[in-house]
Amino acid sequence: MSGGDIAGLIAAGVFALLVLLLAVPILKLGGVFDEVRTSIRSISDGATPLMDEVTATVSTTNQQLKKVDGIASNVSDASANISALSSLVAATVGSPLIKVAAFSYGVRSAFAGRRGPSSGRRSR
Repeated sequence: MSGGDIAGLIAAGVFALLVLLLAVPILKLGGVFDEVRTSIRSISDGATPLMDEVTATVSTTNQQLKKVDGIASNVSDASANISALSSLVAATVGSPLIKVAAFSYGVRSAFAGRRGPSSGRRSR
């Protein structure tokens, strides 16, 4: 054997040792990938029923919000009707009441002016 052959054998041995040393982390990395795949599958299997429940909850919430929207619309209509009714009452009752108050004030003023000075006081 020549020196080149011995160097080639040493290089081949070192290369084989390097391949063996790199094979161990690669095999462990393969195990890690298997565990990751298993974890993702279990998360996916657990997420599907959860998404179904969330979908049902959102659907129920939307139905309830539609009911609340109807109630709010009815309350708005009722408040508009009450406002119109109060305006009608104010216009119907308020104007005659003001006229009666003004008339009674005028009558009181007229009677007060017709009475003469009382208790001995004279006007100048």
